[in-house]
Amino acid sequence: MSSEKENPGETAEPEQLALIRETVRQAKVPRAKPRTWRGAALAKELPVARVVVNKGSLHLDQFFDYAVPEELDEAAQPGVRVRVRFGAGAHQVKNGRREGGRLIDGFLVERRATSDYSGPLAALADVVSPEPVLGPDLLGLARAVADRYAGSLADVLQLAVPPRSARAEGRPSAEPLPPPAVPEPGSWARYERGPAFLDSLARGGTPRAVWNALPGPHWAEEIARAVGATLASGRGALVVVPDGRAAGRVDAALTSVLGEGRHALLTADAGPEKRYAQWLAVRRGAVRAVVGTRAAMFAPVQDLGLVVIWDDGDGSHSEPHAPQPHAREVLLLRAAHDRCAFLLGGTGCTVEAAQLVESGWAKALLAGREQVRRAAPLIRTVGDGELARDEAARAARLPSLAWQTVREGLKTGPVLVQVPRRGYVPRLACERCRTPARCRHCAGPLEAPEQQELHCGWCGRGASDWHCAECGSTRLRAQVVGARRTAEELGRAFPAVPVRTSGRDHILDSVPGRPALVVCTPGAEPVAEGGYAAALLLDGWAMLGRPDLRAGEEALRRWIDAASLVRGQPEGGTVVVVAEPTLRPVQALVRWDPVGHAQRELAERAELGFPPVSRMAAVTGPPEAVEGLLASAGLPADAEVLGPVPLPVVRPGGPRRPGDPPPGEQWERALVRVPPGSGAALATALKQARAARMTRGGGDPVRIRVDPPDIG
Repeated sequence: MSSEKENPGETAEPEQLALIRETVRQAKVPRAKPRTWRGAALAKELPVARVVVNKGSLHLDQFFDYAVPEELDEAAQPGVRVRVRFGAGAHQVKNGRREGGRLIDGFLVERRATSDYSGPLAALADVVSPEPVLGPDLLGLARAVADRYAGSLADVLQLAVPPRSARAEGRPSAEPLPPPAVPEPGSWARYERGPAFLDSLARGGTPRAVWNALPGPHWAEEIARAVGATLASGRGALVVVPDGRAAGRVDAALTSVLGEGRHALLTADAGPEKRYAQWLAVRRGAVRAVVGTRAAMFAPVQDLGLVVIWDDGDGSHSEPHAPQPHAREVLLLRAAHDRCAFLLGGTGCTVEAAQLVESGWAKALLAGREQVRRAAPLIRTVGDGELARDEAARAARLPSLAWQTVREGLKTGPVLVQVPRRGYVPRLACERCRTPARCRHCAGPLEAPEQQELHCGWCGRGASDWHCAECGSTRLRAQVVGARRTAEELGRAFPAVPVRTSGRDHILDSVPGRPALVVCTPGAEPVAEGGYAAALLLDGWAMLGRPDLRAGEEALRRWIDAASLVRGQPEGGTVVVVAEPTLRPVQALVRWDPVGHAQRELAERAELGFPPVSRMAAVTGPPEAVEGLLASAGLPADAEVLGPVPLPVVRPGGPRRPGDPPPGEQWERALVRVPPGSGAALATALKQARAARMTRGGGDPVRIRVDPPDIG
């Protein structure tokens, strides 16, 4: 019986396999077309597709024409993502069709009846998605940004259009909501022209303003009310903030003022799929308002009526990827091209913002001095004279006034302590004359991490016998003590008080309103419930002493941002800044006058011909490459070349910043300056010269950055 059951099983299995094979052979499964579409018929109407390929090389910054196969005719619409073959030579032509090359991505920007190219065209390989993601407005903006920053259109589109998510594209977006009611002015009433600004937005106007916001937590709600007034007029609005924490505050304020479903949040924290879904909702018109970080500056908002940038002096607004545009300049281009309203806001004021007002392009949106006095905390200073006479300052780095302020502040709430450096490793200076302690062999900075033996931070050699070359003293002091070291010192001084730190590795968003010491680095200050009772701004002279044109402006911006989190003077809020009180930024902080400081800085830069009064580009690379590019570039007649000067050599294994030369290589940098009106000609000349060098040599190590944020 068992043998009879086994024999049928052995013959049945081959019969079933044979049946499956025969079924597969007979199935009429369409074969995939070859990606060259050899012999395929072309579209009967508009058989040429103009494509921008995803190649950021400057010598390839142009459109390329491709033939449209008939089967792709319906899907190949302007704005969609496509795949094309790129790099096939003229000898790779079969049956009148160019073949070969590498498959790369691109965007279809236009359908045409004929091509400007007289030779045979390659065919579109595929349409990746029928979703049109590159509209005419976004394409025009990307082209303008590329031209301004001497970059390529493909590089800008990499920043402007997020990566595709098929699942996000497959989900429909919600139906758009009707325009909301015009919001009440709220805290905008504190500003002299605040209600009038909102009224102009609600009536469809295009006011342009530079807004110096009062200290306190109301700025996010004020932005939300400006957005609400714009939406009430039937137009869209775009808000760009420096980081995710600020975006979260504006997001919450928009939800509170407008309700759910009227805006999109575009930040990297959301993840690729969710962020792309939000971006699609904006492009499809499902939402008319956007708040986001740097990349949101390109958001395709329909019927754009208002662009807002908050805290334009923050370095996060400067894109590190080519062509390195700044969000402020991109939004200025959008305001000009779309003829929409513009609002630049911040508790501080940059020189660029002051120039917008000085030129008459924008109006100042300020509060009266009485409002400023009620909102701002009391500012007290500790200079070198007080430090020299203060026994507590010499022993523990913190002056007696700071200790007293902390002690009084802790009775009613948290106290903020801003330290210009994170971590524990201090840079050292002479205690008597404050000359930086340098290695006698390589002139590198001397360090004593974790209170270990003194050694050089560059070459690592010990320096146990160090003495000051200026005054002969052998005593050292910490030039900038890190946040962790400061937290330990304060913890020992106030053992019953909790100490919290906020820095690059771990940034707190908010802290409770109960007594605590919050030690942080600039830009990482958390918001305290009810505001801080007091704040200490330590080592101000270290921030002011940086070899940078913007050192004073940046120090004042950091101080004001931190002091804005402190309660107003009527509520007992006090800020102590450890810096020489006669310096201009310190005086501007004491008077709470960032606008006046920016105006004076602008006047000085006008005399010296520095940005933003002039336009400037940095050319960086090996000495012979920099010299060759400048010699071949047809610079404008009014261009002035400053330098070149050698850059510091980056040691192998050491920390690197964006734009630094390769480790161990000696590079130079030249600055090219032109007066207003010649910026476009300068960018064009440098771009063409670099493209020509890349065409001849196949590569070029020279880097070009228009409007460099750091010019020394």
